[in-house]
Amino acid sequence: MNLIADLAEPLPCIVTAEMLGVPVEDHPQLKLWSQDFAEVLGNFQHNPDRVQRILKCTEGMTDYFRRMMHSDKLRPEGLVNSLKNAEIQGDRLTEEEVIANCIITMVGGQETTTNLLGNGVLALLRNPDQLEKLRANPALVPSAVEELLRFESPTQYTGRIAPQDTEIGGKVIKQKQAVFAVLGAGNRDPERFPNPDKLDLARPDNKHLAFGWGAHFCFGAPLARIEAQLAFEELLKLQNWSLEPGPLTWRTNLALRGLTKLPITFTQAT
Repeated sequence: MNLIADLAEPLPCIVTAEMLGVPVEDHPQLKLWSQDFAEVLGNFQHNPDRVQRILKCTEGMTDYFRRMMHSDKLRPEGLVNSLKNAEIQGDRLTEEEVIANCIITMVGGQETTTNLLGNGVLALLRNPDQLEKLRANPALVPSAVEELLRFESPTQYTGRIAPQDTEIGGKVIKQKQAVFAVLGAGNRDPERFPNPDKLDLARPDNKHLAFGWGAHFCFGAPLARIEAQLAFEELLKLQNWSLEPGPLTWRTNLALRGLTKLPITFTQAT
């Protein structure tokens, strides 16, 4: 199987469609939009040749969610309907605010979980001792997911604006200056994690930064953890994991680190 195309992409895409309350059969189109929009989120600079494609993608998503808000295909228990009807002390979200929140939720729910599954399987293939450790003790799956998040962070950096003059590591950051916090580097910090370049699925005190931190902590973290735990539990039922020969191809996305394909073979457990 190609783990990316056959599992890591469709699983979070289908789950996200169900969560939003839109027709699940629309998930292939949602994925195409998500991948294009991720180019805006994940790169410092953008190829001018992609501008029209990204604009078309944004317009497509906007039109789609605007139609869904008024469609009889929209499921009442979904997030789109919940945002549409939410009211606090008479205050309601505008149509544009509902659409914007749906877009960022959809993209965030797809791209990072895809990377987690692909990167995680590759890390286990490259560390067969840890794979066997996990196979021998499936109860380690929740701990393993945390370590895989730390070891190969699906999101590599996040941007911030300094609220005040701050000094970090002898460097002065001025108020309102833009900074990039490299989560992937923080997750390999030897002052925080003993032997940080070693994959240790039973690593204690594993408070990584893969989901961010503080006020901007990923609100989809519990869902991503559940998806990954269930996926790895199922994959462990397959024996003899093997990576097909050939070079690995990574996404051309600075922030969202993940593979474009991962061809592997298994044998069914008896």
